Amino acid sequence: MKRNVMSKVLAAAMVMSLANVTALPAAASGGDDTLNVVIWDTNQQAGIQAICDDYTAKTGVKVNLQVKNWDSYWTLLEAGAMGGDMPDVFWMHINETQRYMGNDLLLKLDDYIAADDAIDLENYYPGIVDIYSLDGSTYALPKDHDTIALIYNKEIFDKYGVDYPTSDWTWDDYAAAAAAITEAGKDDNVYGTAMNTNDGQDGWYNLIYDFGGYLITDDKKTSGMDNENTLAAMKWLADNLIPVMPDQSMMAETDPDVMFQSGMLGMMLQGSWMVNTFYQAENSDNYAWEMIPYYDANENGSCDEGERCSLYNGLGWAASANCSNPDAAYELISTFCSEEGQMKQSELGVTMAGYIGASDAFVEAFPGMDLSPFIEVEENGTLIQHPSSKNTTQWETTFTTELVNAWRNPETMEDVCKSIAGTMNGFLANE
Repeated sequence: MKRNVMSKVLAAAMVMSLANVTALPAAASGGDDTLNVVIWDTNQQAGIQAICDDYTAKTGVKVNLQVKNWDSYWTLLEAGAMGGDMPDVFWMHINETQRYMGNDLLLKLDDYIAADDAIDLENYYPGIVDIYSLDGSTYALPKDHDTIALIYNKEIFDKYGVDYPTSDWTWDDYAAAAAAITEAGKDDNVYGTAMNTNDGQDGWYNLIYDFGGYLITDDKKTSGMDNENTLAAMKWLADNLIPVMPDQSMMAETDPDVMFQSGMLGMMLQGSWMVNTFYQAENSDNYAWEMIPYYDANENGSCDEGERCSLYNGLGWAASANCSNPDAAYELISTFCSEEGQMKQSELGVTMAGYIGASDAFVEAFPGMDLSPFIEVEENGTLIQHPSSKNTTQWETTFTTELVNAWRNPETMEDVCKSIAGTMNGFLANE
């Protein structure tokens, strides 16, 4: 699709979401002496602020850091894109970056990178660099990367006499332990695990790739939801995990993360971006992490037989193409993404780094909680980049809505997945 046509499509889509924008606090460009920076995660606010303070001390440029929730964040950015007054510096996500890069809304960083001794794109996870590149140009620098691990509540395992997870666990071991906890805890309304339809990267996506399936072909033209290995993974989930999870209607009302912290779940999968949430929880002394399980019968899939898969993703630091002080905006991005900034990010426990080799400090930033499974999966597993296309949000929304039927009626899983494939192929054909 040509850019001028795409601009009209983007504008139309943005208009639909602007009904409540006027109620949001302004986060426009801050002028030459102040940079307005917007993020969406309060868990990262303190660490990001510390790095911003370093930048201000060095440059004299003030940073106004604001935190929005996920929905308000994208509404704010879309409103700024429509009005030509976006924040100066902000995060980009794999689901949205194609729209913003393709419509000249982000500052092109190529010349800045070429002149910056602190930045070499070879030092970052290549898949994340690629996410934020278009037509040979770079529009955001890697902020972080993430992996998936298993979190469990030791108190629940102890109470019901179930052995703790180990690094040798297969998916069948996971299911067996979840079933044992669900059976023993039925009078207490305790379940073995939970995985809602929207738990993709930190849930069933990993299962699909571990079984040798896929969500989208490498050329981004065809859905993999009707692939035989994908169907096998989802059928396994329907037969083995859905029966030992809370009812889907319960998970729709209360997020599994909240259920876990309320003592309703024995274990679940979770991403490294959520570590701080669980570390600060009231019952964190009962929580422990282990490597994500693996499928031991995979002979020719994405992972080698007996090897586990973990989805990974990474955010990017970007700047508005129309910011009033692009040099200062880039200098702040460079501060975040240089080796020094990435090391400090890890040391402060903000997130794992996008800079290769700078994440070891992250696992040491939370005394008393062993986070090594997040690093070990990189050394003893296969990382699968989060699947995406130009309009990822469209088909991911289809996943989460249409799969509700399969979560409620597990026997329909195969038919639902095949239906999703057809819908997804329709979206992909129009990209």
